[in-house]
Amino acid sequence: MRPVHSIWLAGPDSWLPDASAQAARQRALCADVGLIGLTAPAIVAVAPETAEIQTRELYAARMAQLRQADAGVINLTPWRGPSCAASAAFEAGVLAGMGRPVFAYLNVADESQAEYVDRVEAHVGAQRDEAGVWRDGDGCVVEDFGLPETVMLWAEARRLFVIVTDDPLHDLTGLEMCLDALALYVE
Repeated sequence: MRPVHSIWLAGPDSWLPDASAQAARQRALCADVGLIGLTAPAIVAVAPETAEIQTRELYAARMAQLRQADAGVINLTPWRGPSCAASAAFEAGVLAGMGRPVFAYLNVADESQAEYVDRVEAHVGAQRDEAGVWRDGDGCVVEDFGLPETVMLWAEARRLFVIVTDDPLHDLTGLEMCLDALALYVE
């Protein structure tokens, strides 16, 4: 197994109003256990005339950081809907594709939001059909495996912790738990 020195930290955190402070807290928790926390820079305004160049540079820089990471801790907290930030899912997939271990956490405000199907039902509406299959308003199947996230994200994570908290976007209990699980994994 490859030694773990640096961890990519993905999630909605770089979009928060206090993104820089949140990243500093994350990196400090990693440093406390002897690891380097790699975080995405806070998202800033983009000039329309250079937007394409800026986004391609951002993508290249982010991919370079992902290649440097020995493991990932992915914040799968639902963001702007029933699922995690799309970039977090992508980055988890990139890390998995590179053979890096992935750990994850998901913060919710209430235990009733702990399962993916329940969040879909609450956000976009879903109901069981005559066969008992959950379907959204368009008739599409909604995953119902009793999991906190979709199968592909849940199954890739070596551990996925669900934290009920009053502050889903800032609580780092799940990060601390993932760091503990990572320590056991590398032993």
